Amino acid sequence: MLLSLIIPVYNRPEELRELLASLAGQTDRDFEVIVVEDGSTKTSESIASEYGVKYHTKPNTGPGLSRNEGAALAQGDFFVFLDSDCVLPPEYVAAAKAGIERTGCDVFGGPDRAGDDFSPMQRAVSYSMTSFFTTGGIRGGGERMDKFHPRSFNMGVSRKAFEKLGGFSGMRYGEDIDFSIRLIRAGYKSVLLKDAWVCHKRRTDMRAFFRQVFHSGQARIRLERRHPHSLKAVHTLPALFTLGSAFLFCGFLFCFLAGYVQTALFCLAPLVLYALLIYVDSLLRNGPEVALLSVRAAFVQLWGYGCGFISALFCSSNHSK
Repeated sequence: MLLSLIIPVYNRPEELRELLASLAGQTDRDFEVIVVEDGSTKTSESIASEYGVKYHTKPNTGPGLSRNEGAALAQGDFFVFLDSDCVLPPEYVAAAKAGIERTGCDVFGGPDRAGDDFSPMQRAVSYSMTSFFTTGGIRGGGERMDKFHPRSFNMGVSRKAFEKLGGFSGMRYGEDIDFSIRLIRAGYKSVLLKDAWVCHKRRTDMRAFFRQVFHSGQARIRLERRHPHSLKAVHTLPALFTLGSAFLFCGFLFCFLAGYVQTALFCLAPLVLYALLIYVDSLLRNGPEVALLSVRAAFVQLWGYGCGFISALFCSSNHSK
């Protein structure tokens, strides 16, 4: 089985170098790599040439349509879509092939985790995106194998299924979940392959991280407009957390200014308890430095996602792009 690994990249040549280096160390070498340069000003052509992989350049249209152009150039039986900021363990390709053959799936996704060389902030952001106590609990769903919705940082689709449904839409954000929903509703078997994991180096600048999760929150509402009834109660939790935080902060200020100091501090107690929960959980997993950063990353993630969700919910536009 030939796998076609398709990687859209936008202004991230050094991250791509790390990914290609990890691909060069795979135990199973029966795969091809296609890099799609999505209108970058910092191109990766020399790096792609250095590793001898296919390289395709195009005007900037976003990741979904870039993946489609990569698929049009692919020769494999199965397309595997990876984000350029991922690094793969040596057994990834072998694990993906074994999982596809074992399950007979049409679509698969794999988990992500922090790498041994991650900085404390990278580990904190990774924790916030994968923890049960943040939106990682929403994203997981791994045990419901027949309903797993893969994300495009680590997503495999059979050529047959991809071509039948026409690939990704032109959505800038949420295009991977849109595709997963369409695949599952069309009857294709989707599974989580736990052994096909990647190390995902997400944004560590908190402003950029906030923007990223803000767009994710917006995308969830736009997905509901595209796919009615795809929104579940659990998807509203970050928005409820955001509204609850705002209410508690307002209560704190009102009571403090009115001279009710003890009541004001009581208003902040739920947020303090949540921060303590995040700290202790991350402490047990990552140590004290990462645990402190995890509290910050978790609040930024939940507030960012919640703000995006709320803004899209009250936006009158029905456009999904």
